[in-house]
This record gives sequence, structure tokens and C-alpha cells, in this order.
Amino acid sequence: MKKLFDRVWDGTDQMVELAEKALAETIAELGESAPAVMPNTAYNLSCYMAWLGKEIATLGDLKAAFAEAKAMNVHEPRLGNVFEAGKATFLAAETIEACRYAKDPDPYKGEYHGHLTDAEVRALGVPLVTGDIPGFVVIVDPAPSDDAAVELVKGYQSRGIYVFLLGGIIDQLKSKNFAMGIGVRVVPVGPDPWQVCHVITVVHRAAMIFGAVKPGDVEAFDDYSFKRIFAFVNAFAPVRDIVVGCGAGAIAMGFPVITNDEKDMWPVPKSLLIQPDVDAFIDTSLEARDIKIKITNIDIPVAFSSAFEGEIVRKSDMQVDVDGSKFDTFELCRSRDVQDIEDHKIELIGPDFDKFDAGSAIGMGIIVEVGGKDMQTDFEPVFERNFHYFINCIEGAMHTGQRDVLRVRLNKDAYAAGFRAKHFGEVLYAKVKSEYEAIVDKCQVTIITDPDTLAKERAEAKKIYDKRDERLGSLTDESVDIFYNCILCQSFSPSHVCIVTPERLGLCGAVSWLDAKATHQLDPNGPCQVVTKERVIDEKVGLWEDVNENVSKYSHGNLERVSLYSIMVDPMTSCGCFECICGIEPLTQGVVIVNREHGGMTPIGMSFPDMASMTGGGVQTPGFMGHGKQFISSLKFMKTEGGPARIVWMPKDLKELVGAKLNASAKALYGIDDFTDMIADETVTEDPEELLAYITEKGHPVLTMDALV
Repeated sequence: MKKLFDRVWDGTDQMVELAEKALAETIAELGESAPAVMPNTAYNLSCYMAWLGKEIATLGDLKAAFAEAKAMNVHEPRLGNVFEAGKATFLAAETIEACRYAKDPDPYKGEYHGHLTDAEVRALGVPLVTGDIPGFVVIVDPAPSDDAAVELVKGYQSRGIYVFLLGGIIDQLKSKNFAMGIGVRVVPVGPDPWQVCHVITVVHRAAMIFGAVKPGDVEAFDDYSFKRIFAFVNAFAPVRDIVVGCGAGAIAMGFPVITNDEKDMWPVPKSLLIQPDVDAFIDTSLEARDIKIKITNIDIPVAFSSAFEGEIVRKSDMQVDVDGSKFDTFELCRSRDVQDIEDHKIELIGPDFDKFDAGSAIGMGIIVEVGGKDMQTDFEPVFERNFHYFINCIEGAMHTGQRDVLRVRLNKDAYAAGFRAKHFGEVLYAKVKSEYEAIVDKCQVTIITDPDTLAKERAEAKKIYDKRDERLGSLTDESVDIFYNCILCQSFSPSHVCIVTPERLGLCGAVSWLDAKATHQLDPNGPCQVVTKERVIDEKVGLWEDVNENVSKYSHGNLERVSLYSIMVDPMTSCGCFECICGIEPLTQGVVIVNREHGGMTPIGMSFPDMASMTGGGVQTPGFMGHGKQFISSLKFMKTEGGPARIVWMPKDLKELVGAKLNASAKALYGIDDFTDMIADETVTEDPEELLAYITEKGHPVLTMDALV
């Protein structure tokens, strides 16, 4: 019987041998000058970037770096180098996959996911920070049975754990028609052990994106993965040597391995855990990484978890379609006196879902009434915005829209399991009471499907929305006495601090001034703290002494000054969770804005990942700024540099999203009608010379403004 260290080195030797062969064959076919790049990332081959400090562009670069990776696979002294050998396994795995992508930019053709893009990695930022994703698991090879595979993955989903799959377990889940994909946070990475590198690159890129860890700083990468990425591995018996080699690399990064292989494995406290009972894998894994899961008991017949937040319900699989484009729909949170509320009352007015034919489009309204001595009407829209998130966490449900334009779909499986209209009420009641327990004493929910009642209540809801808009419209930075900070993202970006004002929401797009106010009231010692604004330095630039003092304190001295209205003078830092990035375009002296969803290039010759690599990690980068989508139309957007009139280019989808509000702002500030028609997008050009010609033809106001640089 081989010893554990020998199994590590044998596994590493196998991976290195496969990599050496793949690299030689690929160079023979394509030549050393051929690109060796992963798609849509600014952190190419990030295992090499992280551990060896190598920026690789060609197969020739990879060949030279691979020689250094092989040198890490030293078998003696035994204890000192076994973990280095584990890292060499990952570097060899990345080499194999780089060769695969060199031959074919889309090698898995949708059957497996393979490489995750920077946009997909950044999309993990907010849920990781908020704890909606408390950790990651990598599951390797087939479970003892197909049913055991399903139960294990569903168990992790119900706890919000993000699941990466390698090997035969993918086929097991396919045989059970189990939904997999980024949307449900169960990612079938690939069929072989070496695809594990795509998971490791997620960790490395998180460190660079959110933590500003520098390439080659091995100690900082290992410290980041251990302290800030709560990951672990489940490996099923019989565990192959090549998987043992990968396991050593995982343990080196601080990720424990849990296996049911009792025959050919040896336990290592806190690192390699033998758990013969697969049913106990989840508890053992969570305990090993000290992950605490807060579970809210909700009386519904399907699972409830953040893992289902991105689930799509297709028309062919739809049981009920609440369609706001054809019928009356709305959702409303209303505060009332406590004595007027019957706690946990769920009332349905109108027919239930079983009274409609499968696939029917219907109208539906939701009224959630809450009461508590600390409840404020300003909190109503904060609660309401979270209805979207709460409903999307229901297995088999999909929610889009807000206010009185909704789309809610329920799939056939959820309906067959017994899900009915009242269960939306159960979810909203449970989540409102648990999430806002500090201010909500009682809650009741009314679901409406009766058309006449719907029409009447929707009209009443619109009156409430209009009053709120009047109230929110009067909330300006000048009209309030305090701002708030938000340091939620410091779990991943230790030096970043958001300053949230009525006219500048958090750069993630998820935290408004009212959200921060509610968060502070719910948890006075939590992530949102009061920021006074009494000692102004320069109101046009957005500089206050007390804001600077707050930023210095909460960034642990990493920042001294932050302006709120400038992209050039001490711009606010970014963690990496930003919805958009704004950057200067030198030829026009305007700015381009690109959102995370846009996969193409911009006129400054950079994609979103390229710009993000300069902007994230809590660093100040004059000329670049991360921000939320809705900040684009704010009257305070780049106020110092002339405001929204500086915008010369943005993707078409983003322009359509913010267009109405941006046009209104441009009209108010400059007297310009239809300003967005002057802004180019990717359908016009991605070339700076053509961009200048376009805005010149349109008479864009930036042409009359002072130069930025």
C-alpha cells in the first residue's frame, strides 16, 4: 500500500506528464507564437499569474513557465514540498486546459462549462459579500448512486453553497434531468480532473479583483484563499492518485477534502477527513470550513435557497405565467399600525393556480402589510425591492420587474409538488419577519388573482408609488444631514469603502441611501454607519473633512481623501462588485461607460474585464470609476467634470435601460432633448476616430467642454 505522500507525487507526476504531452502536441500543431489565452478575462492563466507572477500570452510563454511549474514537483524533502507538488498539479492542469482552448476557443460546446469569465466571477461578488453564497464545494467523480448524487447537490443548494462538478457526477445528475448551470449555481465544469483549474482560477481572480492581491505574491494569495474563500472538496471513492494530487493543492490553499474512501486514504486533521457516510458529507464539510448556515423554516412544498435565484422558467415548462404586459399586476409593501395586522395571515382573493389551465397567463397582485414601533414608510420600497430576491429563491419560480409591471412564472415541477398562490405569501412572510426582525413585529400577506379586485388595488398602489417618487425625488445630497458608508465588500476587498448618498447609490447598484439607512437601523453596529457632512472642503467636487475621516478610519488608513462627484480628483474606490465602469476616452475628451454584461470592446480599446483590472480591489484610479447603473442619470454624476454631458459611448442595452432618466437629467441640466441619441454604442462604432466623427455630427455638448487630460 502506497503512503499518502507517494500518492500525491504520483498524481502530480501523472498531471505533469499529461500537460507536457498536450503542450508539445499543441506547439507542434500551432507553433510557439500561437495565443494561449482563456476567453473574456483580464487575468489570463491566473494560476501562473498568481503563483509564478507570469503573464502568459503565447504557447511559447506557456512553455517557459511550465518548466518552472515542473520544478515545483520535487519529491524531497517529503513534508516541505508535498503542498508545492499539489500546486504544481494545478499549474499542469491549467496547461492542459490552455492547450485545449488554444485549439478551440469553445472546446466544450455547451456540454460542460469549462472556463468562467471575469463577468461570471465578478457576479459572485455581491452574494459572497452578503453571505447569500456562504461557500463553495467542488465535487469530484461519481457518488455511490444517482440518487445520492442528487440528494447531495440539492442539500448544498438548499444551504446556498455554490457547487462545482467534475467527472462522473455530472452524468449522474444528467440521468436524473437535474438542472445545472450558472443560473442555479451548480456548474458542470468538465469531465476530467484537470478542469479543476477553472475553479482555482475563480479563487485567484477573486483575490486580484476584490482583494488587490498582486501577481506573484504567493503568501498573499494563500492568505486570501484561506481567510476569505470558504471552499472545500468532496471526493468519492475510489479516489484516483491524480485527484489526490489535486487534493494536496486544495489543502495548500486552505480547502479541506472530505472523502468516503476508507481503503486507500489516511485522515489528516482539519485537512483530509474520512467520512464513510455520504449522507453526512454536508455537515462534515461545513464544520471543516466553519461555515454557519442560517436557515429560515418556510412552509412550502419546494426548496428555498439563493441557489435558485438565477433559475429560468421557459415557456415550455411553465404552469402559470403572471404577465404584467397583458394583465393587472403589482406588488406593494404597506406599513400599518400593529393592532391592525393579524400576524401570519395569508389571504388569497380570487382563484388559485389549480383553477387555471397549464401555461395560462394571469394577473396577480401581492400586498405585504407590516407593523412595528420602529417601522418607517421610507422602508417600504426597501422591503419591496427584496420581494424580487425572495421570490427568485423559490425552486421553480422566476420573478422579474417591480411595482406594477411584473413577470412571475411557476414551472410545472413546482406546481406538481403542490406549490400554490398562498405559498408566495408564506415566503414573503417568513423572509420579511426574519430579515427585518428588528423593526417588523407583525406581517400579513394578501395575494390577489380576482380581476376586479386587482384593477382596483393596482390603481391604489399606483397612487402610493407616485407619492413615494415625489418623496424620493426631493431627497438630494443637500437635503439630508448625513450620508452612510457601506463596508459589506470588505470581506473581499479589505480597503474599500462606499459612501452612499441620496444621489449616489452603492457601486454594486444594490444599496441606496434608504437601504443604508434601514441597514443601520436594523444593525447599528453593522456594515452601514453614519457619515456626517458638516465640514465642507469643496461642495462641487464632493469633498468633506468628516467624509475623509470616515473613509480613513474604515479603510484602515489605506485612503485619506475621497471625492463623491469627480472621476479625476480622488475618485471613490471600487471593490470589484460594480455594475458599470466609466473611463476617459482621450480623443473626444468624454467618457465611455461599460456594464458587466457587455462582452465586447469599447472605443478606448478595453473590455469590461480590462477596465475592471485597473479599477477594482479598493484602489483609486483617476480617470476610471466603478459605479451603479442608476448613478449614470444622477445630477451628481461627474459633476466636477461637467456631469452626464461627458458620456459619449455606452452599450446599447445599457443606454436603453437608463435612457429615460438620463434624457430627463440632460434636459434639466443642459436643456438638451433626447440626449441619448447623441451617445454612440457598439452598433455605431467601437473605433475612437469614428466615435469623434459621430458625436461631431450629432453636436454632442462634450465638444464645447474643457479638456479632461
